[in-house]
Amino acid sequence: MANIIDGKKIAAEVRSEIAAECEALKAKGVTPGLAVIIVGEDPASKVYVKNKKKGCEEVGFHSEVYELPENTSEKELLELVHKLNGDDSIHGILVQLPLPKHLNDEIIIANIDPKKDVDAFHELNVGKIMIGNYDFLPCTPAGVMVLLEKSGIDVSGKECVVVGRSNIVGKPQAMLLLHANGTVTVCHSRTKDLAEVTRRADILVVAIGKADFITGDMVKEGAVVIDVGMNRKADGKLTGDVDFATVSQKASYITPVPGGVGPMTITMLLKNTLTAAKKC
Repeated sequence: MANIIDGKKIAAEVRSEIAAECEALKAKGVTPGLAVIIVGEDPASKVYVKNKKKGCEEVGFHSEVYELPENTSEKELLELVHKLNGDDSIHGILVQLPLPKHLNDEIIIANIDPKKDVDAFHELNVGKIMIGNYDFLPCTPAGVMVLLEKSGIDVSGKECVVVGRSNIVGKPQAMLLLHANGTVTVCHSRTKDLAEVTRRADILVVAIGKADFITGDMVKEGAVVIDVGMNRKADGKLTGDVDFATVSQKASYITPVPGGVGPMTITMLLKNTLTAAKKC
């Protein structure tokens, strides 16, 4: 049976460190500030925004939430972004995705000041991640790396397989594993014989959005399995992209869903905001 990587516990440890650094920064007259913009009434997005605000309160940050109606125009949203770019009390700006279909998220993200882009989605920050000279990291992949580090799992020299190639998780995750000297393979919908590739992995990171997709027969004995997925079953229960029951019998370490990667995502957002405040 695999060791469980407790994301809640590790997130609490990191948040405690962030809170201590925040106090030290406040003593110098700087309070880290995060602005979150949400457009529309998406229920999942509203929960995420609520949790981000709660996280800010927990570590002593200043936070502002802008809840805009579904019919907000691109011009109106860009005006708010530009206003926040020039606000010295705000060090991080996050536009909650997905946006309503009439808004172009690429245009919105491109207009966030890269120094305040605490999601690390701006093309300048993406390029910095590629060459390894970055200020911020995308929150979920960064959280995965902290989970590995805090669990004493060394990436260097390991065969790492990432299932999923999204700009938010898969691609940056592959780069971070590569920067940590892993040998990285990225799989996707057109990968031939996926199971043959995943069985090679010493460290397997799964982020494809398909419930219980990776099963025990697709995992090498003793592998470390990180489940980034978050899916809701017909009965309302949350599950990941990994079939926990079968994979946990073969893995040496595994993240549960919920309580694994999820708590780390907002924690790394707070860390990015702290970094931005230090640089102001």
